[in-house]
Amino acid sequence: MKSISLLLLATAGLVSAQSPAVTETTTFGGKSITIKYSSPRVNGRAGKIFGKDGLIGNDSTYPAWRAGANAATAFHTDADLDINGLAVPAGNYTLFIELGDQNNWQLIVNKQTGQWGLAYDKSKDLGRVKMTMAKPAALVENLKYSLSEAGPHKGKLTLEWENKSASVTFTVK
Repeated sequence: MKSISLLLLATAGLVSAQSPAVTETTTFGGKSITIKYSSPRVNGRAGKIFGKDGLIGNDSTYPAWRAGANAATAFHTDADLDINGLAVPAGNYTLFIELGDQNNWQLIVNKQTGQWGLAYDKSKDLGRVKMTMAKPAALVENLKYSLSEAGPHKGKLTLEWENKSASVTFTVK
């Protein structure tokens, strides 16, 4: 029994290491915005991740994607935000990406929190906003979120992975 427990712990550690937990935080006017996610690797699957026939297309929630690995991507804001016209009150949310159209992704802000990544309830959506799509200069091996300043009280949330880059701008109220 002891060896089974050790094997389970070792396996859990390996799975966790394959998509390590990452926290991206920034502060605007004394108010924090945080994204917590697990960062999968392309790992030789370039060109086989996105799309209905890609790796993500096998998820039960497709075309909504957890936008990371393992648990759903958590989003916290201390400030009220306007994300491309969507009013997002201060609080905790989960981020998903609608990627049915590979050239026109939408950021989904969902009010359900704490769920595993493959538990998505569309009825809990606060809303969806169009993302600006771009192609990174080079392959992005590890999924990465970034939060950056884009002017006074303005910021930009960017998600990059494989050969995709998608971003939205937001205003801190």
